[in-house]
Amino acid sequence: MVSGEKDRFFMEIADSHAHLDMAEFDPDREEVVRRALAGGVKALLCPIDLTAPESLSRILQLKQEFSWISAAAGIHPHQAKDFSPSHFEAIRRLARAGKIAAVGEIGIDHHYNYSPPPLQAEVFRAQLRLAQELELPVVVHSRAAGKEILAAIEEEKFGCGGVLHCFTEDRETAERMVGLGFLVSFSGILTYPNAQSLREIAAGLPLQKILIETDSPYLVPQPLRGATKRNEPLFVIETAKLLAELKGMALEEMASITLRNYRTAFRV
Repeated sequence: MVSGEKDRFFMEIADSHAHLDMAEFDPDREEVVRRALAGGVKALLCPIDLTAPESLSRILQLKQEFSWISAAAGIHPHQAKDFSPSHFEAIRRLARAGKIAAVGEIGIDHHYNYSPPPLQAEVFRAQLRLAQELELPVVVHSRAAGKEILAAIEEEKFGCGGVLHCFTEDRETAERMVGLGFLVSFSGILTYPNAQSLREIAAGLPLQKILIETDSPYLVPQPLRGATKRNEPLFVIETAKLLAELKGMALEEMASITLRNYRTAFRV
């Protein structure tokens, strides 16, 4: 049985982060979205990579066809080396046209350091200031960079909130981000055998401060690894199941709470 089939009649859920612009979805992008909708996914956020023109066109086309899809736009830390002021003008245009619900994904990544660390930090802070100007939340990417992320948000006095996506940092980072008005989003990593510390953090966070995501096409949840190499929004249900177990509640209740959290965070 495909993930979600047995749950589709009583559950509504959100996938707060899916890269449906990527080439992995070129053969069946719309089919993937329809499959998610049939399985109960009623809200979906897709980041736009402004360094790749096809990303913008693909996501805006999806938004036009599926009104329940929202978008974010920003410069990922991997692409900080490719930043230009024209990207900020693009974000402003999209925001003023009501095409994006957030600025992102933005942040700092010290695991790969595909862009120089000082430049990552500079571009991240500049996008925090832009989001504050536009009064939009942000989608934050942090990998081995929790202290720098927190320092930037505090020093820039950023007050529009958002989400720390695909969470893999420590408990202190999670709790301080929540204190700064952010939600913490858990991906399929939560289901992996070696993620016990992550599960402990998730179990301790307030329900109103949690989101779930796929980060498609990456991070296939453990129950589906081996069956497929490509993650997709429908599979968010697998992460929700584990999170529901951690919180001692029914899957449909967890789905409803995180959907409500999503709609509050992104004002949709």
